[in-house]
Amino acid sequence: MSAATFIREFARNWNATGAVLPSSTAMAACIVDAAGVATARHVLELGPGTGPFTAVVRAAMPAHARYLGIEVNPVFVAHLRERFPGLTFAESPAQAFDFDAWLPPGAGFEAVVCGLPWTAFPEPMQAAILGNVLPRLAPGGRFATFAYFGLHWLPRGRAFRALLRRQPGTLRTTPVVWRNVPPAFVYVLERPADGDAEG
Repeated sequence: MSAATFIREFARNWNATGAVLPSSTAMAACIVDAAGVATARHVLELGPGTGPFTAVVRAAMPAHARYLGIEVNPVFVAHLRERFPGLTFAESPAQAFDFDAWLPPGAGFEAVVCGLPWTAFPEPMQAAILGNVLPRLAPGGRFATFAYFGLHWLPRGRAFRALLRRQPGTLRTTPVVWRNVPPAFVYVLERPADGDAEG
């Protein structure tokens, strides 16, 4: 997909697309590593867009791993299915998708890579998405999502950070990826392993 197509979709759906340009390779490598994709059995990607994270996810995934991408933009979904024919993509809002119908009984996602534009979402929508996704994390699983440096201090960015801090598990941040445009960093929320105390 061309940059012009991406920008056109941003102009038409700015509150769902969230970025003027696709994320950099450095940003993709950072978030995929932070999510622990290389050791995951079930991988979820939220808001894959045109696939800048997806290409790195696919390269890092173990051969036996299963992948699911959830994208609300139908133009992007069609592009993703053509570009990554071996991966599964569903057109759906993240807060409405039935993950239990896709996951095997008793299984969860060991790695969640999220490219959703949190600062474009009102607080109830932020909570609804996390409320549908985080319960599907496997014990010890990681949820990784990025935030643009500076924008995380805006009201919705601060609200999202506070919301993450209230979730069960351990929250940390990566160093800023200055080679991304704009610069960004990753929030990593790790669910406690079975038998561990929640952080």
